[in-house]
Amino acid sequence: MHPWFPDAKLGIFVHWGIYSVDGVAESWSFFHDEVPYDRYMTQLDRFTADRYDPDAWADLFVEAGARYAVLTAKHHDGVALWDTGANDLSVPRRTPAGRDLVAPYVAALRARGLKVGLYYSHLDWSHPDYATVRPDGQDPAERGNRYSMPAAGEESSERWTEFLAFHRAQVRELIGLFQPDLLWFDGEWERSPEQWGMTELAQEIAATSPRTVVNGRLTGHGDYATPEQGVPVEPPDGAWELCLTVNDSWGYRPQDHRHKTPRQLVRIFAETIGGGGNLLLDVGPKGDGTLLPEQAERLEALGEWIGRHADAVYGTVRGLPHGHFYGPSTLSGDRRTLYLFLFDRPNEYVVLRGLRNAVRSARVLGTGAEVRHERVGGLGDVPGWEYVHLDDGLLDPLCTVLALELDGTLDLYREHTRD
Repeated sequence: MHPWFPDAKLGIFVHWGIYSVDGVAESWSFFHDEVPYDRYMTQLDRFTADRYDPDAWADLFVEAGARYAVLTAKHHDGVALWDTGANDLSVPRRTPAGRDLVAPYVAALRARGLKVGLYYSHLDWSHPDYATVRPDGQDPAERGNRYSMPAAGEESSERWTEFLAFHRAQVRELIGLFQPDLLWFDGEWERSPEQWGMTELAQEIAATSPRTVVNGRLTGHGDYATPEQGVPVEPPDGAWELCLTVNDSWGYRPQDHRHKTPRQLVRIFAETIGGGGNLLLDVGPKGDGTLLPEQAERLEALGEWIGRHADAVYGTVRGLPHGHFYGPSTLSGDRRTLYLFLFDRPNEYVVLRGLRNAVRSARVLGTGAEVRHERVGGLGDVPGWEYVHLDDGLLDPLCTVLALELDGTLDLYREHTRD
């Protein structure tokens, strides 16, 4: 794992493609017969990207506090945002936009020091050779979806080999043209790792682009886990990333007004980094390339909060295990400063349990205000409770963070008491 990734904390996911023209669900709308395939593909004729400003995107991502972004270079519908030489189903060749949309995104991010992520769907529901084999062990009588599975008697291992050659050609293009810092794969579930040749693909990426981080959807070979839409109650042991939409949709859906509030987003972010993960927060631009004001405003609000509490975010590691504090926490890289995230109004004080360290000082992050703390109880090796007193006037409107300076590296007590 490259060190930039676990310390990035926040990335911006961008679902953008022809589906944003009519505001239908990306790829899934034709897969589930909500929209006929032919009608879905007519969006190619109306995808203009005429107000696409990747520099404005990148400026907003920086303002949000993000350290990387991930753009859907190709979703399950098979439409590439770059000028792929593997086929002609691309924005440069088939839409009025008529140009590569990935290259300016890459340049804008790199100019601001942001790491470049590219999303690529393994599966391709538009490719004529994709629906030619079925998952290992599936009954041929089980037809499955026509975009992903062949009918009985129509299987062809030769055509599947042709599809894999196409797949590899596009992955090589993304690496060769853009040198991504992160390859964010998706769509692995419809075939086995052996059918995909995941081991060989992982080896090729490692050999040709060793600095590229790869997500866990390179089945069995990725660098980190990618839960979606909900913070794990027990965070994964290794590196991980929560994929979360600002509203309920990945791409642009004009009828979806259920945007999460800044307070909700800050809470999810704190819970995620407290468990050692990154938040990959998704937005869906319109077909012209503009972001919804409601989504931009939320990124700005999140960035304002992060800016006030940067010490508790960047350069930190996962915080206390369950039971020591009723809320998320992070720990400084040297493990000598503990940051406590307070979502709710405390009644006079918050309590920390099982801390062997003495607390040298306690302050409210973002204001520098020192607050009173005291140790209560304890017997021998069993520490008591650390009470940190906090007045209402010191609370942050979104989430208050307390910084506790310890007398050494964090030392926790988690043994059983006497019977």
